[in-house]
Amino acid sequence: MNLESVLRAGFVIGFILLVEALCQSQVIGHSVMIPPSQMFVHLLSLAASGQFNQDIVFSFTNIIASACIAVVAGFLIGLAIHSLPRLREALEPLLASYYAVPTFIFYPVFIVIFGVGHGSIIAIAVLLGIVAMITATLTGLDRIPGVLRKSAAVMRMSRWQSAWLVMLPAALPYLFGGVKLAVAYAFIGVIASEFILSGSGIGYAIAFAYNNFESDNMYALMLLVLISVTVINSVLNFFDRRLQARRQR
Repeated sequence: MNLESVLRAGFVIGFILLVEALCQSQVIGHSVMIPPSQMFVHLLSLAASGQFNQDIVFSFTNIIASACIAVVAGFLIGLAIHSLPRLREALEPLLASYYAVPTFIFYPVFIVIFGVGHGSIIAIAVLLGIVAMITATLTGLDRIPGVLRKSAAVMRMSRWQSAWLVMLPAALPYLFGGVKLAVAYAFIGVIASEFILSGSGIGYAIAFAYNNFESDNMYALMLLVLISVTVINSVLNFFDRRLQARRQR
């Protein structure tokens, strides 16, 4: 474990201990926030009871579907835009300002098209993540060293061989950055959408617990989201570091 990982873990643990101390000493009242230790214990009891299993499956199904669609579609669209310079010139200003548009304003349209449920939630999450993947694809293809293209031509590789064996591996570290962002936006889009577009899911369960003053359930589910995001991010960061180290060789 390197120094950065130790410092990161120390910061997180220190923050949790600080919040725990503030809650236990009533500086932060229990009506405002329960201690992290109580959140964790209650999360374990919810996992054992299976009370929210259906909501958890609903959310993670949407997250996986959204991330996969955003990554695949974003890569293919980015590939198409990169191969058409005039189209790229027209679209790049729009891509650069895309995240200034609040995607959630379109939720009434998605409800009309897809109804309340998986479709509208996935649509919003894909809209959030797809442009990050498009941008990462364009950046990755732009950063492929010219010497690799020349080497592929010297070895008389076909266009398919050149793309699969030379271009894609060279662009992969940049593409993986887009994958990380697409997954993060999928989480954001799905959980946030479930507050307003669904009668199921972790986001809906958190909102329901809040409206019914079920603080234990609310904070336990929030902790579940934080743990899930942290674990997935850690796994993605591990592979990202491997790819970056490989690129720098």
